[in-house]
Amino acid sequence: MPMTPDEIFMTRALELAQRGIGYVSPNPRVGCVIVHDNQIIGEGWHQKFGEAHAEVNAVNSVADVSLLRESTVYVNLEPCSHFGKTPPCADLLIKHSVKKVVIANKDSNPLVAGEGIKKLKDAGVEVVVGVLEREGLELNKRFFTSMAKQRPYIILKWAQTTDGFIAQKNYESKWISNELSRQLVHRWRSEEDAVLVGTKTATHDNPSLTVRDWTGRNPTRIVIDRFLRLHDHLHLFDGKEKTLCYNVLRHEEKKNLSLVRIDEENFIIHLVNDLPKQKIQSVLVEGGAQTLQLFIDLNLWDEARVFTSPRLFHEGISAPKLNARKIGHEQVQSDLLEIFTPL
Repeated sequence: MPMTPDEIFMTRALELAQRGIGYVSPNPRVGCVIVHDNQIIGEGWHQKFGEAHAEVNAVNSVADVSLLRESTVYVNLEPCSHFGKTPPCADLLIKHSVKKVVIANKDSNPLVAGEGIKKLKDAGVEVVVGVLEREGLELNKRFFTSMAKQRPYIILKWAQTTDGFIAQKNYESKWISNELSRQLVHRWRSEEDAVLVGTKTATHDNPSLTVRDWTGRNPTRIVIDRFLRLHDHLHLFDGKEKTLCYNVLRHEEKKNLSLVRIDEENFIIHLVNDLPKQKIQSVLVEGGAQTLQLFIDLNLWDEARVFTSPRLFHEGISAPKLNARKIGHEQVQSDLLEIFTPL
């Protein structure tokens, strides 16, 4: 079935919104397209947290602003109605007397939550809501999850052998997956706010948790070290990137390192509840097996990305056990990548 003109222009707005991946969190990803007589006369997207929103950039790109009175604005998220780091976008569109605004999703932020739409309608602007709604929800699932659940969007990731092991008996787990799969993981790191590992992974793998085989910003590094037994010489404590170390002993601030003390009882729940205070809207949990299983058992996850390699270990550390629904799969050279969501 062919797309309607509204769907075609909203698709473009969603494409523009994707350019903000890795740079706008904890704000949502938003793109905006301005159309006059079925021709695009302006485009913009939210490029960086704290800077101009998509609507502002789109309006600023229009050569002849007098055309705005007879134009339709396509934006994947309801224009904001409140003063935050920038003025309300709804007011900007009203100021230019735009004819119509087409929206994919209402904003679930309590500061907006329909007020932007109401402002526009009260000013006589025609408003259409729900065009490519599902695609908009998928694009901003991190934002919508954080609003609905008051916690980050949590992605679990691991690589396992064909016979179901995530590491050898000595906890050695490097190079189960192939080079292309590992590059893909670096891209994922650039797209999320934080990457988390447990104590054993920090000890045995000594990961940097930075983006090296991809272009993008490094995530906040999170390590669980309940009793502060990890050695200072680990890459995680090199002071090069922001790092959070969750423990039960003390709170302390160092250069690019925050020791965050939380209660030992319900440790993971307290950790997850603290992440929004750290401005973290999404987290990629990379291991190890015990840490991953803790998140699974507590049902504190939204998506799992599992690589299965043709390699065999015959014995070792078993991969986590998921009771989940598979929503996708693809072959990454010799590895099979499967995507799961909770039942």
